[in-house]
Amino acid sequence: MHRSSQLDSGPGRRPGKRVGILGGSFNPAHAGHRHISVVALRRLKLDEVWWMISPQNPLKAAADMAPLRKRLERARAVANHLKIHVTDIEWYLGTHYTADTVNALKLQFPGMRFVWLMGADNLCQIPRWRHWRRIFESVPIAVFTRPSYSVRALSGRAARRFAAYRLPESRASALSEAPVPAWIFLHTRPHSESATRIRAECGEWASAGTKAETKKETNAQA
Repeated sequence: MHRSSQLDSGPGRRPGKRVGILGGSFNPAHAGHRHISVVALRRLKLDEVWWMISPQNPLKAAADMAPLRKRLERARAVANHLKIHVTDIEWYLGTHYTADTVNALKLQFPGMRFVWLMGADNLCQIPRWRHWRRIFESVPIAVFTRPSYSVRALSGRAARRFAAYRLPESRASALSEAPVPAWIFLHTRPHSESATRIRAECGEWASAGTKAETKKETNAQA
């Protein structure tokens, strides 16, 4: 069984700390995730960015997902930054949906100023997420350029629904303190890397990890 040590050795709890949350499967983590995180630290004036590795994304097939432990190890190797922390806190909290996770984080870390980080592709699909409007009403959101998605994202359902709450890029450094709903679209230099391409070029990414986990469990039971 996977055991989380997030609350023992994870990021500090200092009230007022500005923390960006980059959630997702990270299947696998790659340079694009790091690029967004570094930009977020600078543009949003964040103290830290947490990579929140989801045990299982409800919108993605479990069969194609590498084991959580393997994804965590890869993410830590890719992050390689003093202000980027890799966490499996969703596993500890027992939440499966972003709206529930955001609520749990605010209860677990009172006084922290969280900002949800996402690519333009996720702004396109967020209306498919459970209680997606509640996410906008719970935490400031920063959206980053993603090749081939940006135009569609800015004309999509979520962008239209919360158009009145979109802040200009000039206010990026104050986003963490803005009353919700509040979101911003950052026109940043896009990064070409993607998890989809990595899996396509390295077809053993998920399956190799799954086989390794299965073998380990079999040996433990022997």
